[in-house]
Amino acid sequence: MLTGHSAPVLDFEFNPFHDNLISSAGEDNIIKVWSIPEGGLKTNVTQSLIDLHGHSKKVTLLRAHPTAENILASVSGDFSVKIWDIGSASEVNTLSEHTDLIQDIVWDYRGNQYATSCKDKHIRLVDARIGQICNTIETAHDGAKSVKLTYLGNHDKLVSTGFTRQSQRQFKIWDPRNVSVEVAKVDIDQAAGVIMPFYDQDTNILYLAGKGDGNVRYYELTSEGSGELHVFPLSDFRSSVSAKGMAWVPKRGVNIMACETARLLKLTTNSVEPLSFFVPRKSESFQEDLYPETASIVPAHSASEWINGSDKAPNLMSLDPSAQIKVVQKKTFEAPKSAIVLQKELDEANKRIKDLEGRLAAAGLSTA
Repeated sequence: MLTGHSAPVLDFEFNPFHDNLISSAGEDNIIKVWSIPEGGLKTNVTQSLIDLHGHSKKVTLLRAHPTAENILASVSGDFSVKIWDIGSASEVNTLSEHTDLIQDIVWDYRGNQYATSCKDKHIRLVDARIGQICNTIETAHDGAKSVKLTYLGNHDKLVSTGFTRQSQRQFKIWDPRNVSVEVAKVDIDQAAGVIMPFYDQDTNILYLAGKGDGNVRYYELTSEGSGELHVFPLSDFRSSVSAKGMAWVPKRGVNIMACETARLLKLTTNSVEPLSFFVPRKSESFQEDLYPETASIVPAHSASEWINGSDKAPNLMSLDPSAQIKVVQKKTFEAPKSAIVLQKELDEANKRIKDLEGRLAAAGLSTA
């Protein structure tokens, strides 16, 4: 258990490029970065690697950058979004243009832009490097309940899930280059639970998980022929056990040889349940059409490269078990030293210098 926060923890985010790092956000206004010991947690961990201070109210959401190493976005009850470089424990920029509660934040495919949904019903598209709003979708959904977001991979489209004025659940697809009208709109059903969207870039399938009802619907998105995006409902998973939350497992974590194409982790009142989605095939060979190259654990660029304008898509890797996979040496994250540690080292160095100068003077040697 991680026990360093002085108030309840509101969100966790795993680092996609360091499998032993996890960031946590709490009601104590602090973001903490933790190192998970080899083999997992066996005792309580009370000392974090890094503490990030800057928000004046509770930190509610964390999102790791999809291509740059050690870049993290945070959302707070002070209505601000901050971008951090956790490698240097420094703040990159702050967006303070929101005037109400921020409900969600997502990165685009390459990590050049992020989108936020807000209680004022606006969706804001933001240049992530400078913290400046590029475009705004006004009144994305008429309903008053929370709006959730996801980008559609390299399709350069954005999905928002919300409610109509009559509390009907729906999702819309937007083109960030022209936000005057949605590209597509699909009405789902009449229910109270917020819809959480997850998009699988590899299979072009959009999963919609209902918070409070436990159901998961999925749709195929295609843009063949004219390039116009088409939405086709596939099926749905139904459960009587309601979900308090849902998380997406990276494609590297699914059972390839069983033709498992997606896995969600469903948080219930007293458990975390895996929900697996399979394509029913009897072949025991690797299915290339189901598993194209997917995002790897190797970052496309460093934090400083991204901040200075580097623009790269995620590095990809093959999921074929028989493929010749290049062994990548695991990088060890080195936390920046705190001011207290640096001052202690400086004091020790000055003490050592003074001692050496005394010895030289005693030996009649000049220190000039």
